[in-house]
Amino acid sequence: MSLYAAYAGNLDARLMTRRAPHSPLRGTGWLNGWRLTFGGEQMGWEGALATIVEAPRSQVFVALYDIAPMDEDSMDRWEGVGMDIYRRMRVRVHTLDGEEPAWIYVLNGYEGGLPSARYLGEIADAADSAGAPHDYVMELRKRPC
Repeated sequence: MSLYAAYAGNLDARLMTRRAPHSPLRGTGWLNGWRLTFGGEQMGWEGALATIVEAPRSQVFVALYDIAPMDEDSMDRWEGVGMDIYRRMRVRVHTLDGEEPAWIYVLNGYEGGLPSARYLGEIADAADSAGAPHDYVMELRKRPC
């Protein structure tokens, strides 16, 4: 099993059950020194897509999943790895048990552009369902779209 740090829409455990049915949720944590942003507006169907970028004094809430080998390919297909939309990247996630190495998907595109209101709402709802702090969820809901 490999550890995957989900952010944005993949914070929704019900959604992840469909995308990676053999991969249990392990817990939550934070990517310190990163921020959630959007980019690749031309790649999306409804505006810019979620990604993360390095940013001192920022953090991104994540859900950690033990991804079973049989789910890795389906996750890569869903995230558009073969279409060069996203790529995998290694990060260190801060949890209550210490730091955990994990992989994430980052956008193969430039930062910029706005997400659709529907997409941003899904991301905020997913963060809320995953147990993100109220102020983090409210910050997501207030973002421009």
